[in-house]
Amino acid sequence: MDNPVDIAIVGNGIIGLSVAYELAKREPDLKICVIGPARRSGAASMAAGAMLNTFGEITKYTLTSPAGQAKFQLCRDALDRWPAWLDEVKQASGEADLDRSLSHGTTVLLNAKSGHLDDENFAALIAALGKFDEPYEEITPGDVPGLDPLAEARPLRAVHLPREGAIDARAVLAAMQTAATRHGVTVVDDQITGFEVSGGAVSGVRLTDGQLLSANTVILAAGAFSGPLTGVLPPGAVPAMFAGKGIAVQTQRLGGPGFEHVVRTPNRSGSCGLHLIPLGEGVEYLGATNLLFDDPAHTADVGMSEFLVQVAREQLDHKLFFSDVKGWLVGNRPVAIDGFPMIGRTSVDGLLLVTGTYRDGFHCSPVLAGLVADDLLDVRPLAQTLPHFVPERAPIQTLTPQQAVEEFAFHGVSASIEAGLRLPSHTDTSVLNLFYQQAAQRFYDIVKHPVGLSPEVLLGTVFSQDLEGHRITRYLTAAHERYGHIG
Repeated sequence: MDNPVDIAIVGNGIIGLSVAYELAKREPDLKICVIGPARRSGAASMAAGAMLNTFGEITKYTLTSPAGQAKFQLCRDALDRWPAWLDEVKQASGEADLDRSLSHGTTVLLNAKSGHLDDENFAALIAALGKFDEPYEEITPGDVPGLDPLAEARPLRAVHLPREGAIDARAVLAAMQTAATRHGVTVVDDQITGFEVSGGAVSGVRLTDGQLLSANTVILAAGAFSGPLTGVLPPGAVPAMFAGKGIAVQTQRLGGPGFEHVVRTPNRSGSCGLHLIPLGEGVEYLGATNLLFDDPAHTADVGMSEFLVQVAREQLDHKLFFSDVKGWLVGNRPVAIDGFPMIGRTSVDGLLLVTGTYRDGFHCSPVLAGLVADDLLDVRPLAQTLPHFVPERAPIQTLTPQQAVEEFAFHGVSASIEAGLRLPSHTDTSVLNLFYQQAAQRFYDIVKHPVGLSPEVLLGTVFSQDLEGHRITRYLTAAHERYGHIG
């Protein structure tokens, strides 16, 4: 292309656009270009529930490692930042009613539909609320407006978090693009095929028609579509990435009063927990699913769609049976093999990564935008503000391989219970637990350089017919060769 830019941002989701806006706001003379397909098919931003949750995302492992604590702090900072950020985006975009879909408050439910996993994560939530003096109220589940589950799924406890909530992600994304373009950012409806690198430095990106867009700095913020593009770095240099396929459905309520604020369960079974978000005028967003794949998905599948509708009707409100379907949403979360973000500069001069944010990209986007701008404008480098999440690293360990085996089985049993598991009277879940343990152990018996992996990562691996040739096995070998002992 004839017009080189100062900064090219690959990815037109909420993080890419937020970074572009923040940079353009601070340095109006910068020439900034955001590249991404206008339809954003399969992008996380287009399908996100946009829960502004920090404590609602707590699990028993959140605070047990330095990296987990750092990620939690990032989310806490974002929770504090969102009110002012939303007002700023409203003014910058001219969308005065952007907050019309803002839902104030989140209620976390503990029910008996997912086994003891929910008990442990709910207990971790309560402990964290006390530790960090976060305001909350334990309420009687029957007092939650709109909640009317089946009797066998009725909640045992409920905690209301007044500072958390949700907003329509698609409305915020559109407003953010308007705000960025009003500040002079150029948006290109295209994708890139790779980076132009010479002498160890990036000089631009190649578009699908082969044209070179020259840039002094390139930021890779393409979410779940970032994985193949990290191949510009040596094998094993950055954590392997996956696409966490999530399915959601927007419905129009026809029966019952509906919900007044976000209602959700704790995180469970390698997923983000069941959640319902009221978007106003009887429109509700239902989500719960997460399955990891090598490549992003673009269409809903029957199995997860059926599961989502079933558990929402059973656990939240059986009158959802009568709701109209307004549309299905499919998005892909960017999941690094260790579950942590990749944020910062790389060994390719001028190339930065801002990806791997998993379930927290939308929520953390205001803070990430500020930190990236700080780095690029020489205020403070990302390697200092987020040292745990430098892109080129060995996989961060929060579990031993043995703990990973046990946790995989625990999540597998819990997911089976939620899906309606019925066992013959002469046995119990120990049989199923043994099955999952054996499947995970088979993987660890084969892999030469084992590390503790999360249940959702293992699920996409342990049932493979070719464990030795699996991309996770190949990645762990390459990471070992690059970083030495990684277990």
